[in-house]
Amino acid sequence: MSEFLTIENLLAFLTLAGLEIVLGVDNIVFLAITTDRLPEAQKPFARKAGLLLAMFERILLISVVSWIAKLTTPLFHVFNHEFSGRDLILIGGGIFLLTKATLEIHNMGHEAHSASTPSKAIKTTLFWALLQIFLLDTIFSFDSVITAVGMVDNLWIMILSIVVAVLVMMTFAHTLSEFILKHPTLKTLALSFLLLIGVFLIADGLGHHIEKGYIYFAICFSTAVEALNFRAKQR
Repeated sequence: MSEFLTIENLLAFLTLAGLEIVLGVDNIVFLAITTDRLPEAQKPFARKAGLLLAMFERILLISVVSWIAKLTTPLFHVFNHEFSGRDLILIGGGIFLLTKATLEIHNMGHEAHSASTPSKAIKTTLFWALLQIFLLDTIFSFDSVITAVGMVDNLWIMILSIVVAVLVMMTFAHTLSEFILKHPTLKTLALSFLLLIGVFLIADGLGHHIEKGYIYFAICFSTAVEALNFRAKQR
Protein backbone atom coordinates (compact mmCIF):
# COMPACT_ATOMS: atom_id res chain seq x y z
CA MET A 1 0.00 0.00 0.00
CA SER A 2 2.88 2.37 0.87
CA GLU A 3 4.38 1.69 -2.56
CA PHE A 4 1.10 2.66 -4.20
CA LEU A 5 0.65 5.89 -2.19
CA THR A 6 3.53 7.77 -3.77
CA ILE A 7 3.20 11.09 -5.58
CA GLU A 8 4.30 9.49 -8.84
CA ASN A 9 1.76 6.66 -8.61
CA LEU A 10 -1.07 8.98 -7.52
CA LEU A 11 -0.40 11.33 -10.44
CA ALA A 12 -0.28 8.36 -12.82
CA PHE A 13 -3.55 7.06 -11.37
CA LEU A 14 -5.37 10.41 -11.69
CA THR A 15 -4.07 10.99 -15.22
CA LEU A 16 -4.96 7.50 -16.37
CA ALA A 17 -8.42 7.60 -14.76
CA GLY A 18 -9.12 10.90 -16.54
CA LEU A 19 -8.02 9.47 -19.88
CA GLU A 20 -10.14 6.37 -19.32
CA ILE A 21 -13.19 8.59 -18.82
CA VAL A 22 -12.44 10.54 -22.02
CA LEU A 23 -11.91 7.32 -23.98
CA GLY A 24 -15.20 6.04 -22.54
CA VAL A 25 -17.30 8.79 -24.15
CA ASP A 26 -17.82 6.71 -27.30
CA ASN A 27 -18.98 3.83 -25.06
CA ILE A 28 -21.67 6.02 -23.50
CA VAL A 29 -22.86 7.31 -26.89
CA PHE A 30 -23.14 3.76 -28.25
CA LEU A 31 -24.78 2.67 -24.98
CA ALA A 32 -27.45 5.37 -25.32
CA ILE A 33 -28.25 4.43 -28.93
CA THR A 34 -28.30 0.66 -28.33
CA THR A 35 -30.48 0.73 -25.20
CA ASP A 36 -32.94 3.23 -26.68
CA ARG A 37 -35.11 0.45 -28.16
CA LEU A 38 -35.39 -1.51 -24.92
CA PRO A 39 -38.47 -1.28 -22.67
CA GLU A 40 -38.13 1.61 -20.21
CA ALA A 41 -37.81 -0.74 -17.22
CA GLN A 42 -34.76 -2.49 -18.75
CA LYS A 43 -32.80 0.59 -19.87
CA PRO A 44 -31.07 1.46 -16.53
CA PHE A 45 -30.02 -2.17 -15.98
CA ALA A 46 -28.71 -2.51 -19.55
CA ARG A 47 -26.63 0.68 -19.27
CA LYS A 48 -25.04 -0.37 -15.99
CA ALA A 49 -24.48 -3.91 -17.26
CA GLY A 50 -22.89 -2.55 -20.44
CA LEU A 51 -20.41 -0.41 -18.49
CA LEU A 52 -19.61 -3.30 -16.14
CA LEU A 53 -18.92 -5.46 -19.20
CA ALA A 54 -16.55 -2.77 -20.47
CA MET A 55 -14.77 -2.69 -17.11
CA PHE A 56 -14.27 -6.47 -16.88
CA GLU A 57 -13.19 -6.67 -20.53
CA ARG A 58 -10.53 -4.01 -20.04
CA ILE A 59 -9.23 -5.66 -16.87
CA LEU A 60 -9.11 -9.01 -18.67
CA LEU A 61 -7.30 -7.53 -21.67
CA ILE A 62 -4.74 -5.85 -19.41
CA SER A 63 -4.14 -9.20 -17.72
CA VAL A 64 -3.40 -10.81 -21.11
CA VAL A 65 -1.55 -7.86 -22.63
CA SER A 66 1.17 -10.19 -23.95
CA TRP A 67 -1.53 -11.91 -26.03
CA ILE A 68 -2.72 -8.53 -27.35
CA ALA A 69 0.83 -7.77 -28.46
CA LYS A 70 0.77 -10.92 -30.62
CA LEU A 71 -2.29 -9.58 -32.48
CA THR A 72 0.02 -7.18 -34.31
CA THR A 73 1.82 -10.09 -36.00
CA PRO A 74 1.04 -10.05 -39.78
CA LEU A 75 -1.28 -12.85 -40.88
CA PHE A 76 -1.43 -12.23 -44.65
CA HIS A 77 -0.73 -9.63 -47.34
CA VAL A 78 -3.14 -7.89 -49.72
CA PHE A 79 -1.77 -5.39 -52.27
CA ASN A 80 1.51 -5.10 -50.34
CA HIS A 81 -0.33 -4.34 -47.10
CA GLU A 82 0.10 -6.60 -44.09
CA PHE A 83 -3.04 -7.49 -42.14
CA SER A 84 -2.80 -8.56 -38.50
CA GLY A 85 -5.42 -9.86 -36.09
CA ARG A 86 -5.77 -6.36 -34.63
CA ASP A 87 -6.38 -4.90 -38.10
CA LEU A 88 -9.16 -7.41 -38.80
CA ILE A 89 -10.80 -6.67 -35.45
CA LEU A 90 -10.70 -2.91 -36.10
CA ILE A 91 -12.09 -3.28 -39.63
CA GLY A 92 -14.86 -5.60 -38.42
CA GLY A 93 -15.74 -3.18 -35.61
CA GLY A 94 -15.75 -0.23 -38.00
CA ILE A 95 -18.08 -2.00 -40.44
CA PHE A 96 -20.37 -2.95 -37.54
CA LEU A 97 -20.52 0.68 -36.35
CA LEU A 98 -21.22 2.02 -39.84
CA THR A 99 -24.01 -0.54 -40.29
CA LYS A 100 -25.47 0.13 -36.83
CA ALA A 101 -25.45 3.92 -37.22
CA THR A 102 -26.90 3.80 -40.75
CA LEU A 103 -29.73 1.49 -39.67
CA GLU A 104 -30.51 3.70 -36.67
CA ILE A 105 -30.68 6.81 -38.88
CA HIS A 106 -33.01 4.91 -41.24
CA ASN A 107 -35.17 3.81 -38.32
CA MET A 108 -35.40 7.40 -37.04
CA GLY A 109 -36.86 8.41 -40.39
CA HIS A 110 -39.23 5.43 -40.34
CA GLU A 111 -40.47 6.30 -36.85
CA ALA A 112 -40.96 9.95 -37.81
CA HIS A 113 -43.36 8.83 -40.58
CA SER A 114 -45.22 6.43 -38.28
CA ALA A 115 -45.34 8.72 -35.22
CA SER A 116 -49.10 8.41 -35.11
CA THR A 117 -48.84 4.66 -34.50
CA PRO A 118 -46.47 4.12 -31.54
CA SER A 119 -47.06 0.37 -31.63
CA LYS A 120 -44.94 0.22 -34.77
CA ALA A 121 -41.83 1.48 -32.91
CA ILE A 122 -38.93 -0.87 -33.48
CA LYS A 123 -37.87 -2.66 -30.28
CA THR A 124 -35.02 -4.94 -29.34
CA THR A 125 -34.29 -7.56 -26.68
CA LEU A 126 -32.06 -7.23 -23.63
CA PHE A 127 -29.86 -10.11 -24.83
CA TRP A 128 -29.32 -8.57 -28.29
CA ALA A 129 -28.58 -5.13 -26.80
CA LEU A 130 -26.02 -6.56 -24.35
CA LEU A 131 -24.44 -8.65 -27.11
CA GLN A 132 -23.93 -5.56 -29.28
CA ILE A 133 -22.51 -3.65 -26.31
CA PHE A 134 -20.14 -6.54 -25.52
CA LEU A 135 -18.85 -6.71 -29.11
CA LEU A 136 -18.25 -2.96 -29.38
CA ASP A 137 -16.75 -2.76 -25.89
CA THR A 138 -14.15 -5.26 -27.07
CA ILE A 139 -13.19 -2.94 -29.93
CA PHE A 140 -13.23 0.21 -27.82
CA SER A 141 -11.21 -1.48 -25.07
CA PHE A 142 -8.12 -1.74 -27.28
CA ASP A 143 -7.45 2.01 -27.08
CA SER A 144 -8.06 2.00 -23.34
CA VAL A 145 -5.73 -0.94 -22.70
CA ILE A 146 -2.97 0.34 -24.99
CA THR A 147 -3.14 3.75 -23.27
CA ALA A 148 -2.98 2.17 -19.80
CA VAL A 149 -0.06 -0.11 -20.62
CA GLY A 150 1.85 2.71 -22.32
CA MET A 151 1.51 5.05 -19.33
CA VAL A 152 1.80 2.85 -16.25
CA ASP A 153 3.77 -0.25 -15.31
CA ASN A 154 1.83 -1.09 -12.14
CA LEU A 155 -1.01 -3.53 -12.88
CA TRP A 156 -3.06 -2.47 -9.83
CA ILE A 157 -2.93 1.20 -10.77
CA MET A 158 -4.24 0.31 -14.25
CA ILE A 159 -7.06 -1.80 -12.81
CA LEU A 160 -8.03 0.77 -10.17
CA SER A 161 -8.10 3.61 -12.73
CA ILE A 162 -10.41 1.56 -14.97
CA VAL A 163 -12.74 0.74 -12.06
CA VAL A 164 -12.93 4.40 -10.96
CA ALA A 165 -13.51 5.59 -14.56
CA VAL A 166 -16.36 3.11 -15.04
CA LEU A 167 -17.96 4.13 -11.72
CA VAL A 168 -17.87 7.79 -12.82
CA MET A 169 -19.39 6.87 -16.20
CA MET A 170 -22.09 4.77 -14.49
CA THR A 171 -23.01 7.82 -12.39
CA PHE A 172 -23.64 10.01 -15.43
CA ALA A 173 -24.53 7.43 -18.10
CA HIS A 174 -28.28 7.41 -17.42
CA THR A 175 -28.63 11.21 -17.31
CA LEU A 176 -26.48 11.69 -20.41
CA SER A 177 -28.23 8.91 -22.34
CA GLU A 178 -31.71 10.23 -21.54
CA PHE A 179 -30.68 13.77 -22.50
CA ILE A 180 -29.32 12.57 -25.86
CA LEU A 181 -32.41 10.51 -26.63
CA LYS A 182 -34.91 13.23 -25.66
CA HIS A 183 -33.46 15.60 -28.25
CA PRO A 184 -33.62 14.25 -31.84
CA THR A 185 -30.86 16.56 -33.11
CA LEU A 186 -28.49 15.31 -30.40
CA LYS A 187 -29.35 11.71 -31.26
CA THR A 188 -28.57 12.42 -34.93
CA LEU A 189 -25.29 14.02 -33.84
CA ALA A 190 -24.48 10.97 -31.70
CA LEU A 191 -25.13 8.67 -34.67
CA SER A 192 -22.83 10.88 -36.77
CA PHE A 193 -20.13 10.36 -34.13
CA LEU A 194 -20.57 6.60 -34.47
CA LEU A 195 -20.18 6.90 -38.24
CA LEU A 196 -17.03 8.97 -37.72
CA ILE A 197 -15.57 6.45 -35.27
CA GLY A 198 -16.47 3.61 -37.67
CA VAL A 199 -14.53 5.27 -40.50
CA PHE A 200 -11.63 5.86 -38.09
CA LEU A 201 -11.51 2.17 -37.12
CA ILE A 202 -11.60 0.97 -40.74
CA ALA A 203 -8.89 3.44 -41.78
CA ASP A 204 -6.69 2.35 -38.87
CA GLY A 205 -7.25 -1.31 -39.75
CA LEU A 206 -6.20 -0.59 -43.35
CA GLY A 207 -2.96 1.02 -42.21
CA HIS A 208 -4.01 4.68 -42.49
CA HIS A 209 -3.49 5.89 -38.94
CA ILE A 210 -5.48 8.96 -37.91
CA GLU A 211 -4.68 10.67 -34.63
CA LYS A 212 -7.70 10.26 -32.38
CA GLY A 213 -7.26 13.85 -31.27
CA TYR A 214 -8.73 14.92 -34.62
CA ILE A 215 -11.78 12.74 -33.96
CA TYR A 216 -12.28 14.21 -30.49
CA PHE A 217 -11.84 17.75 -31.86
CA ALA A 218 -14.55 17.14 -34.46
CA ILE A 219 -16.87 15.69 -31.80
CA CYS A 220 -16.23 18.58 -29.37
CA PHE A 221 -16.66 21.21 -32.11
CA SER A 222 -19.94 19.71 -33.34
CA THR A 223 -21.21 19.38 -29.77
CA ALA A 224 -20.35 23.03 -29.06
CA VAL A 225 -22.26 24.16 -32.19
CA GLU A 226 -25.26 22.05 -31.16
CA ALA A 227 -25.09 23.50 -27.63
CA LEU A 228 -25.30 27.03 -29.09
CA ASN A 229 -28.26 25.98 -31.25
CA PHE A 230 -29.95 24.41 -28.21
CA ARG A 231 -29.45 27.57 -26.14
CA ALA A 232 -30.77 29.78 -28.94
CA LYS A 233 -33.83 27.54 -29.28
CA GLN A 234 -34.54 27.80 -25.55
CA ARG A 235 -34.38 31.60 -25.74
